[in-house]
Amino acid sequence: MRTSLLLRSLVAAALISVALVGAASALEVGQKAPDFALNGTDGKPVKLSELTAKGPVVIYTFIAAFTPT
Repeated sequence: MRTSLLLRSLVAAALISVALVGAASALEVGQKAPDFALNGTDGKPVKLSELTAKGPVVIYTFIAAFTPT
């Protein structure tokens, strides 16, 4: 459960960062995501490469969750 919350926080922060930086090229299906590091819920940095070293990682987001309906 904690890992799931941490991963969701990382993904949300990454998506916000990409949106603030500018347009990013979309990944194709099967393409590796670029490595990034963000602070976890405990304040310590976590890298995507560290998570993928432990096994597969699923990154998902709910776009509408951050927008008014």
